[in-house]
Amino acid sequence: MSNALLVAGTTSDAGKSVVTAGICRWLARQGVGVAPFKAQNMSLNSFVTADGAEIGRAQAMQAQAAKVEPEAAMNPVLLKPGADGRSQVVLLGRPVAEVGALDYRERKPVLLERALECLADLRSRYDVVVCEGAGSPAEINLRDRDIANMGLATAAGLPVVVVGDIDRGGVFAAMYGTLALLSAEDQRHVAGWFVNKFRGDARLLAPGLEMLRELTGRPVLGTLPMLPDLWLDAEDSLDLSTVVDRTAGRGPLGADVLRVAVVRFPRLSNFTDLDALAQEPGVLVRWATRPEELADADLVVLPGTRATVADLAWLRERGLEPALKARAAAGLPVLGVCGGYQMLAREIVDEVESKAGAVDGLGLLPTHVRFGAEKVLGRPVGEAYGQRVEGYEIHHGIVAVEGGEAFLDGCRVGSVWGTTWHGALENDGFRRELLREVAGLSGRAFTPAPDVSFAEAREARLDRLGDLIEEHADTDALWKLIEGGVPAAGSLPFLPPGAPLENHE
Repeated sequence: MSNALLVAGTTSDAGKSVVTAGICRWLARQGVGVAPFKAQNMSLNSFVTADGAEIGRAQAMQAQAAKVEPEAAMNPVLLKPGADGRSQVVLLGRPVAEVGALDYRERKPVLLERALECLADLRSRYDVVVCEGAGSPAEINLRDRDIANMGLATAAGLPVVVVGDIDRGGVFAAMYGTLALLSAEDQRHVAGWFVNKFRGDARLLAPGLEMLRELTGRPVLGTLPMLPDLWLDAEDSLDLSTVVDRTAGRGPLGADVLRVAVVRFPRLSNFTDLDALAQEPGVLVRWATRPEELADADLVVLPGTRATVADLAWLRERGLEPALKARAAAGLPVLGVCGGYQMLAREIVDEVESKAGAVDGLGLLPTHVRFGAEKVLGRPVGEAYGQRVEGYEIHHGIVAVEGGEAFLDGCRVGSVWGTTWHGALENDGFRRELLREVAGLSGRAFTPAPDVSFAEAREARLDRLGDLIEEHADTDALWKLIEGGVPAAGSLPFLPPGAPLENHE
């Protein structure tokens, strides 16, 4: 079977997700039935499918690029890091274990079997499957139990293209070194390169591309330019900027801007909830870790977290609790989402996630939280401000509401709101009405833009990724790889020294 391709990267954040999504959108435009796939994803940004399975947000985004419905098979293994060096293992959309790194390593052979089953299933139902690797394929200490990069490629017979980030510098060394650390069998699968985030005159780069081809025997299949105004559903919070600005230069409609401070928890999760706010003209979204960074905010958001009790302790250690309570007392807006909502409770009882037992919450909402062993996964629909709201929920903490006004599935008291629903801010009408009320409570002459469609903005960016592949990649060569599969044995040169273990045999 030769209808699949693996997109690997020289490093994390090299651009694998972007290239995978771009190839999916390019193929979908041509009427090709295409699906994304990532065998193993480590991310605190997740999404709930229509049938209640939890997968990585990046794969949900790639499914949208492919114009298909996301499903559990597209990301069979999801790891969600916690507060104690352990991770929750989500298998086919459902949590199955909490493990440390060494424990997880022992599970990998079984997980590879499940991943291969899912990939085979997708390949039987779609014309093309575009797979995304994880981290780097040259992580030589992990190769013997790899299920996402060359371990998957060799087991499933996938040709591989490797993406390098030229903006970081050293892209040629990274590509050459990646190939040179792979075994002869792994190297046979690597068929080409993508240079990502290029700026400048392509004529200056051309000699380097030719030398890379001569040195490795593999061509550069695309030089993709830097897209400065590109946002996508990121996999982790490593590259969060200090200021999140998505408005592309559009100023506010009213006299004032609206300042939103988002508390940046150490185990921040589903921070993509803020993308819709940052898309609004005149709304400035910033990350905050100190009390003084909340001082001039018109809205403070406590976002989701993988470790509610641990991140609540961090919040207190940073001195943020008095600042939040002072805001609430002054009638200034605070919004809690999922884990952030749980922190606003009077008490949190957690014998599941942190096993801390009863812990005092911030006491800003009349709620109590008790963590349950079963994770709640759903796609709820409701109404607020007279607007239809769709969201998704992913949580162990069950919130009992004992007063206040109803707000989605949560409650509101004065200027403090809380809900377990992720994605609510992506609903345009609801978002505008919430911002209108925030502006009124903060005394800002701010008017929400009436024409911002978050769904259209996301689609436009996915189209830009399709354009990126169509205009800057060798699409004929990509087609040949997809149709032809792994290059024939002996057709590509071996680059020494190869895998270290081979050298000692």
